[in-house]
Amino acid sequence: MAAQALALLREVSRLEAPLEELRALQSVLQSVPLSELREQAAELHLGPLFSLLHENHREQTALCVSILERLLQAVEPVHVARNLKGDLQRGLTHPSDSVKILTLSQVGRIVENSDAVTEILNNAELLKQVVYCIGGENLSVAKALIVEISSVSPESLNYCATSGLVTQLLRELTGEDVLVRATCIETVTSLASTHHGRQYLAQEGVIDQISNIIVGADSDPFSSFYLPGFVKFFGNLAIMDSPQQVCERYPAFVEKVFEMTESQDPTMVGVAVDTIGILGSNVEGKQVLQKTGTRFERLLVKIGYQAKNASTELKIRCLDALSSLLYLPPEQQTDDLLRMTESWFSSLSRDPLELFRGISNQPFPDLRCAALKVFTAIADQPWAQKLMFNSPGFVEYVMDRSVERDKASKDAKYELVKALANSKTIAEIFGNPNYLRLRTYLSEGPYYVKPISTTAVEGAE
Repeated sequence: MAAQALALLREVSRLEAPLEELRALQSVLQSVPLSELREQAAELHLGPLFSLLHENHREQTALCVSILERLLQAVEPVHVARNLKGDLQRGLTHPSDSVKILTLSQVGRIVENSDAVTEILNNAELLKQVVYCIGGENLSVAKALIVEISSVSPESLNYCATSGLVTQLLRELTGEDVLVRATCIETVTSLASTHHGRQYLAQEGVIDQISNIIVGADSDPFSSFYLPGFVKFFGNLAIMDSPQQVCERYPAFVEKVFEMTESQDPTMVGVAVDTIGILGSNVEGKQVLQKTGTRFERLLVKIGYQAKNASTELKIRCLDALSSLLYLPPEQQTDDLLRMTESWFSSLSRDPLELFRGISNQPFPDLRCAALKVFTAIADQPWAQKLMFNSPGFVEYVMDRSVERDKASKDAKYELVKALANSKTIAEIFGNPNYLRLRTYLSEGPYYVKPISTTAVEGAE
């Protein structure tokens, strides 16, 4: 089939009005596996197809776009960057949105590829042209691409800023249209994932503006459209910089997260829980949360309640947040921090160990795995090992392979066993016989099935 496609492609490049051949090529390509096309990538001469885009023929353009979308998937981004630069530049100024989107998606592939992106970045003129071409478009793919280009290096951010594109994006972020604001914050969050991006946003006062919008959200009846994105922005900012500095400088963010956990809207609760999990994923963030005192304890009670009673999706988000909050790397297990995680765990419910064990026995793999992750997070902390050892039937539950039926649950149980078996305090707390059972489980792997012993009976058939 790939040979037939190549023959048609050659035929198309020879003819002036190859409409029939384009229809046939589009049809053939639907049944050619991408792997076969990749093997023939060197033979894919796409210049003639790009040329046909510029004739004023709607069906021909649509066919060429469809064919190029398929064939370009088989071509490495580096090859596209080196050999199709001119075609991409012309595509960016094409009157048809479908051609622009095709072209922008290829520029996106180039920007995401570390080898290919240098082809654009080493050519300042080309980069400027790409940026200015995108500037004329109000396509969401163009906005995402601007951030991708800006994120590559301080120089590429500078081109985008000079062109006015970033400023336009930031204006929309703080504008009156709440739906546009909601999509813009996702794009700005991507820009903030780089150090130079965060510096730029801080210098331009954007982070302060986002904080002010959070403060004013109480009086905005439409804030539910954009508030989750704004709160996620600060959660990501805190974990990439310093949770303490971000929370001290932008107290409105912390205040809003606590408020959102009290919301009747499950979407708001979910975002707040996710953000708490992100904040508490390192020790500095845990200490920031601990400083809020009884307020955080009340929040833990709420998370424990939701983990038991909420919808399945929110239960999983609560369990994931707790895994993040309760985990302490072995080298950071000081007495103070161990006391802190123990007190957090005990705040969750009357008997948290039984709560999570109950969830881990439910017939939903996602929930089981999320509950097992909570056990794994605390498995190498001595206080948790004592709780587990003293809880009737818990050690047997850990050792019992028959409980987990699906691959994901077996993997999750294996991670728990591994965390216990590799702990320095486990032999002392669980006792040597149990420690040896854990080591045996570990060496047998997650999917071990005990052979069924068969005894030969004399005279049996």
